[in-house]
Amino acid sequence: MYIKRAILMVGFLTRIPIPFEIDGTEEDYGKGLVFAPVVGLMIGGIITALFYILKRFFPQGITSILLIAAYIILTGGLHLDGLGDTFDGIFSNRSRERILEIMRDSRIGTNALLAVVCVIILDYALLSSISVSYLPRALLLFPAAGRIGSLIGAGISVYAREGEGLGKSFIDCCGVKEILQGSIIYFLLSLLVLGTKGLLLAALTVMTAFFTVRFFSKKVGGATGDILGAVCELNQTFFLILFYLVK
Repeated sequence: MYIKRAILMVGFLTRIPIPFEIDGTEEDYGKGLVFAPVVGLMIGGIITALFYILKRFFPQGITSILLIAAYIILTGGLHLDGLGDTFDGIFSNRSRERILEIMRDSRIGTNALLAVVCVIILDYALLSSISVSYLPRALLLFPAAGRIGSLIGAGISVYAREGEGLGKSFIDCCGVKEILQGSIIYFLLSLLVLGTKGLLLAALTVMTAFFTVRFFSKKVGGATGDILGAVCELNQTFFLILFYLVK
């Protein structure tokens, strides 16, 4: 059961091909979010390996751009799409119902464009500024920091929409138990990679995830799949900022 849910998370949260088909229930997807930090570490591991190859040929600035591009390819831009939709809706200054309609609209608005561009530029600036000797550890952990944000967002929220939606199974079936289990995994990973500083960063990014989710949820009375994606991307950036400050 646990292996099945872990594989489902790899298939959903990344574009890494799974060579066989697995049927998962809504409960499998929701409770499978426990493994989101592990999937994040997997993404971080691939990006870190790529960093060691690219740094032989390019300066840090170009390498950082290529690593961000690789991250987008690995994830299919799933969470960046959620970030854009969330900012289009939340900052439209409309009613709750209209905000949710805007978030479901596939067209890109000004707020979406600004949010995605600013996050990518900030991630690039941070990756370019972190010392090369510390950068592999940041690369390894920042996707895990993002995905603990999605786990916390799903576990503390109710579904904001009526009817079905991409995030409904995650939000309905993920709870405090999954948050605790996933957080233990995340803290252990952080400790192994960064030592005691890792525990500090893990604690701070759990807090940033909680407050970010609360901020968005107040606007629409809950969370959606887009909001979970937005929290993931923002939490990754928060992690890189904190890493830069305490490295």
